[in-house]
Amino acid sequence: MKDHFFELSIKSSLYFELFSDFIFSLGITCIEQKDDCLIIRSEENLDDVLWGIKEYAKRLEEIYNKKIVIESKLEKKENIDWIKKYQDSVQPIQIGDFYIRPSWEKPKNSLLDIIIDPALAFGSGHHESTATCIQLIQKYTKDTKTALDVGCGSGILSIIMSKLGLSVDGCDTDEQAIQSTLSNARKNGVSLNNLWCGSISNLEKKYDFVVANIIADVIFVLKNDLKKAINKDGYLLLSGILNKYDGRIKDSFSDLTLLEHEKLNEWSSFIFKK
Repeated sequence: MKDHFFELSIKSSLYFELFSDFIFSLGITCIEQKDDCLIIRSEENLDDVLWGIKEYAKRLEEIYNKKIVIESKLEKKENIDWIKKYQDSVQPIQIGDFYIRPSWEKPKNSLLDIIIDPALAFGSGHHESTATCIQLIQKYTKDTKTALDVGCGSGILSIIMSKLGLSVDGCDTDEQAIQSTLSNARKNGVSLNNLWCGSISNLEKKYDFVVANIIADVIFVLKNDLKKAINKDGYLLLSGILNKYDGRIKDSFSDLTLLEHEKLNEWSSFIFKK
């Protein structure tokens, strides 16, 4: 651990959610949101990130013809083990038949046990999108045998589908997420069929159940690949989607049958059938 880390605070007068999506698209996963402020922390200098955010604001001004005021504060701070601090704040959570806990907490005998130690890779079951995914997976995978987890993150959804008896493949464009998924799979005593660093472009294999818990912009880019990856009569679960994209999601996947649309706070999840 380095002696210092950098903390960047961002406030925007307009389009706050767009800036949040943009920062996630840069591959930054350690982001804290406090009211109208986004806080990014890294041991690497964040000057380039701040520059990118300001350039993005200029493009938004051109698109929407509105003045956007960005308030930013970049500080160099003495390093504490802020990952451990975050870990200490994470509590176990029950979602359906599953009890999701960090390794230092005890299991509940009446529930299916999932161990996920919080780290930088996103996904410990507490986020609305992940929680809704887990509920929908339990509901719609009963007659399925194979699954693909696109953007596997911490591996929590891959592990849950494996625990439910599915043969699971997974992928993520972030090598750190792949390593996190492998580590968490070992902790949970499950073996994933295939796991790779990359996307699903040119993927020939088809699956009974495909889940993509990723941001909307990436879903729109991958929409044809996602549809191609589903077997006939198979299911597609889309999540990680802000409510404002609901109409575009329905239009983009209108050639599939929409079975269910769940909303939890500002986040939406969709189940389609091919």
